[in-house]
Amino acid sequence: MANTRDIRNRIKSVKNTAQITRAMQLVAASKMKKAQNLALQGREYAITLIRTLAQLNSRFGEEKIVHPFLQEREQKRRGILLVTTDRGLCGPLNSNLFRHIAMMKDETPVRWFNVGRKGRQFLTRSKRDMAADFTVSDVASYSEVRPIVEAMVKQFVDGEIDTIEVLYPRFINTLNQEPYLVPLIPLTNLSQFVSEQMQVQGEAEEVDEREMIFEPDPQKVVSEILDLYIRKSIYQFILGSKASEHSARMVAMKAATDNAKSLVDDLTLEYNKARQAAITQEILEISAATFFN
Repeated sequence: MANTRDIRNRIKSVKNTAQITRAMQLVAASKMKKAQNLALQGREYAITLIRTLAQLNSRFGEEKIVHPFLQEREQKRRGILLVTTDRGLCGPLNSNLFRHIAMMKDETPVRWFNVGRKGRQFLTRSKRDMAADFTVSDVASYSEVRPIVEAMVKQFVDGEIDTIEVLYPRFINTLNQEPYLVPLIPLTNLSQFVSEQMQVQGEAEEVDEREMIFEPDPQKVVSEILDLYIRKSIYQFILGSKASEHSARMVAMKAATDNAKSLVDDLTLEYNKARQAAITQEILEISAATFFN
């Protein structure tokens, strides 16, 4: 059995750790709330874009739309944006993403675009084709996300990649976040895409019977809306990944704090037993000395 001094030092060390993890839990909870609010604020804008696409599609049909995002092509190289965290201590959030990548079939080469230090380390360590690496703060402003979108769209238009996909930790609730791979473009079936997105957002498709005048022309309007939607989608995914990160970190730090408290209780019991044993030993030694004297 360890002596009381060692046990006392361990109790002090574990209590200090518990204070740190408790502080990190509170900070993560505050950041999670802010990240969730940011993600919710952009939801109405995304729904409006989808509804507008649906109305335009019902007006003149996708056969009249000519846009690179709608052109089906042979997939020679996929382009995937991997969204991870810069810091650890967030449970299995990043490892689940990396496990998902390891399980992906290598039939089509993938060019990776990365957000987050953990993803950069994984892609470098596994020697995967990484085209660009970006850093986004916890606030995740649109100005930080714009270069990511522009880099991927440029390579898609230039034919260097044939898809734009996003792999990120999707926020389900505070306790659950799961890896989710979202194919964004090409949108080979605009009607099906609009229907699926309306279902995801919980919205019903509506037919607008009003007469519309397009300025400068329908092609230009649809092109602008498609560009806006792709940019907004990637931005929303990054905002959702931030909410997932802070939620996972809050849960992980709460578990660490609870484990530290449980360990303190066990160590306190062990300390009391060691102290009682020491006192009993001293009493026995005093009694024995008195008896023999």
